[in-house]
Amino acid sequence: MSLTPEEKVIEKTGITPRNLSKLRNEEKIEYMGTSNGGYICDLEEVKKFVEENPELKEKVWKKEKYRFADLFAGIGGIRLGVEQAFGDEAKFVYANEIDERACETYEANFGESPYGDITEENPDELPDLDVVLAGFPCQPFSIAGYKEGFEDDDRGNLFFRIADIIEEKQPLAYLLENVKHFKHHDGGKTFEIVKKTLTEKLGYSFDAKVIDAREFGVPQKRKRTYMVGFRENVPFEFPSGQNNHPSVGEVLESGVEDHFYISQQYLNSLKDHKKRHKEKGHGFGYEVLDKNDVANTLVVGGMGLERNMIKDSVPEESYEGDDMSKSNEEGLRKFTPRECARIQGFPDKFEIPVPKTVAYKQFGNTVPVPVIKAIAEKMRETLHEN
Repeated sequence: MSLTPEEKVIEKTGITPRNLSKLRNEEKIEYMGTSNGGYICDLEEVKKFVEENPELKEKVWKKEKYRFADLFAGIGGIRLGVEQAFGDEAKFVYANEIDERACETYEANFGESPYGDITEENPDELPDLDVVLAGFPCQPFSIAGYKEGFEDDDRGNLFFRIADIIEEKQPLAYLLENVKHFKHHDGGKTFEIVKKTLTEKLGYSFDAKVIDAREFGVPQKRKRTYMVGFRENVPFEFPSGQNNHPSVGEVLESGVEDHFYISQQYLNSLKDHKKRHKEKGHGFGYEVLDKNDVANTLVVGGMGLERNMIKDSVPEESYEGDDMSKSNEEGLRKFTPRECARIQGFPDKFEIPVPKTVAYKQFGNTVPVPVIKAIAEKMRETLHEN
């Protein structure tokens, strides 16, 4: 159903229906007859009147629900931040994730499984969308695909699944997330193709910024690239962070079980490994965190957990004599999955239904929720204003 002339003015200016009727009744705005069941008025005249009288633009008048798509959803970190920012205005109508264990965690917290292969989805069969969200994989593009107008050769690149959906559904906005060095990936070609696809091919605005989670209340060094765009060419400013993060010591659990402590044998091997690299002039190796500082970036695999060791109380079943399989005598341990969740800004009510090895991977792959919330709040403001 098409909007009436008055509804179009309301949508464009943000004025409430009651205040628009009041202006008409008081003859402060000129009306030019009726059409399609509504009065015709001058959009620019109303817009100017609202600018001079901002109290007419009440927050009560807003879109009932913004319909979101959660692509490459993971465990739902982006969705959680958006829901915190948009509240009842957010309605998630589509989600997609191919990792079955991530879907398990997602379903435990949001009541629905996003399982599916995005390469097999037909964009025109998806529901209508207002905002597309995606923390997509960082993949290189072929020169051929770039020269051919982003068709054929590079259709296997998962970014283009996002572009296809945006092109088909014409959402109001998008929010994309990727690695810290995304702008320089593959000599800068990846970033340039993504930007050109979104702006020149699809006609959306494009703003990008590398944001450190520490500036948004997260006790972790974690920089990521965030990209935001709107269908209308409207100005957008990323949120400004503050250095007011908690320390890693503030998110630690008490009474941690013994199996989170590394064995004396493993600690000895870590010390040998660090010593060898130090002799070669490298900075590799395990790291014991200062509890008054922040954690290093949570990562998947490698030395991710070992670079975030905590010195805690020594367990009763610690190393003694020749039994080196027991917990180390220095009280060094790894983070628990719940601590990883807290370090990424997830609330304690967020359920972790998977084994700890899987949970470590999931929280190493996800996004810092407070950063997403802050960006989404700015997006919400922009959508309301425009």
